[in-house]
Amino acid sequence: MKPLVLLGIILAGVVILGGTGLVATNNEIITKDAVVEQMAGQVNSALQRRLDLIPNLVETVKGYASHESETLSAVISARAQATQMKLDASTLSDPEKLKALNQSQGQLSAALGRLMVVSEQYPNLKADARFQDLMAQLEGTENRIKIERDNYNAAVTALNVQIRTFPGSLVNALMTHASPRQVFQAEEAAQAAPKVSFGNAPAAAPAGGAQ
Repeated sequence: MKPLVLLGIILAGVVILGGTGLVATNNEIITKDAVVEQMAGQVNSALQRRLDLIPNLVETVKGYASHESETLSAVISARAQATQMKLDASTLSDPEKLKALNQSQGQLSAALGRLMVVSEQYPNLKADARFQDLMAQLEGTENRIKIERDNYNAAVTALNVQIRTFPGSLVNALMTHASPRQVFQAEEAAQAAPKVSFGNAPAAAPAGGAQ
């Protein structure tokens, strides 16, 4: 076989292998970007579940502690603000928008924490079956929010690492054009909130109405 023919075959093989690698990496980036969006949807679903529970919770507390208007109003106001923000396509790539969303959720967590402190002062409220059910649902929802946020952050980290390191950075610049995504940080407002476990609500109405 002539040297030029052999060289041509070798070069063709290199091009084919290189092209296959580029396509595979491009597909990996696209897949990871899609996973990030899927995880963002899961976060939104968990956050919406918490928002849906709050009106019933407020009404139940109001039935036993209507004079706690300042605390109840704070929860309603924080919910209204949180309702306006979603983890959408623009938020995924904008650190300021994600920070605003995170802060609104932190303020809501803080307001709910204060509401839990208030509920501890009303044994009859704690013994109310509807309140107990709402607390169980809310506790489960809070756990789900944490899980979904962790899953989202893991998916974002996997994507960001690939598009920032070779060969993913080259493939992304030439073909995919995926934007780096933003991760959730700890909620500062929630960190400052009273540390109250939703599990403090009794599983069944105790004698005397308090634990």
